Amino acid sequence: MSRVLPLAAVQARPLPADQPTARFAEDVQGVARAFPQSRLIVYPELHLHGGLVTAEDYRAVAEPLTGPRVRALAELAGDLGVWLVPGSLCELGADGQMYDTAIVLSPEGTLAASYRKVFPWRPYEPFDAGDRFVVFDLLGVGRAGLNVCYDAWFPEVTRHLAWMGAEVVFNVVKTTTCDRTQEVVLARANAIMNQVFVVSVNAAGPVGTGQSVIVDPEGLVRVHSATEATVLTDVIDLEHVSRVRQYGTVGLTRPWSQFAPGDPPLALPLYQGRIEPDRWAPTGPKAAP
Repeated sequence: MSRVLPLAAVQARPLPADQPTARFAEDVQGVARAFPQSRLIVYPELHLHGGLVTAEDYRAVAEPLTGPRVRALAELAGDLGVWLVPGSLCELGADGQMYDTAIVLSPEGTLAASYRKVFPWRPYEPFDAGDRFVVFDLLGVGRAGLNVCYDAWFPEVTRHLAWMGAEVVFNVVKTTTCDRTQEVVLARANAIMNQVFVVSVNAAGPVGTGQSVIVDPEGLVRVHSATEATVLTDVIDLEHVSRVRQYGTVGLTRPWSQFAPGDPPLALPLYQGRIEPDRWAPTGPKAAP
């Protein structure tokens, strides 16, 4: 039985940081009107913080997730009755550190999940590093994971999200440089290696380099864009993940079934750990259709 998620990935220019949240709300409302069947709307990394450069610039707009910005965004999601991923925000942590944090607002108007970017793009970004991976449940559909831009260059991130039960990974991006071509390859590679959907949405030109993509669990690009502002729409079926993992990519390859009971552990010297065969398969319950 299908588990479908109609979504809209908004490839847009960042909004100036000094604009009120109401300006963003107008944009989201316009997307919701134009694509009324979409149940989830996702924006690029740091979409509400355009024009900022230095650490001092970002710290000046940083707020805790209990602050007025997130409250307003949660109210917006609740009013529209959609899942809203407004890109990532500059979060001021209770520890005084500053994080590049992706958030998810639920159709009920609550903060459903937050993820602090584990791999800030050093030495160029002024953010502190997060310390955990985050998945969340799309009730009645399945489980999703979050990562932010440069996280996609580290295979451990998407692998852990998939192992935690994610069937779709939302990769919010603000790439302004010439390596977006490589990131599109990585989006496909992460989808193939982990048999998950990957939705990688970048900022539009002239600030960002665009080339947003939606990739299926077999690595096939379902939707892609050029550099200009646009909205990528799709209806993904998370049951596709279950089918691919059961029957294999193109009916052949099943990496999540590689290890069998009785196989010896595989040492991982880089991590001072090991793969335990009985812990290899993804965890987490599937959503009921």
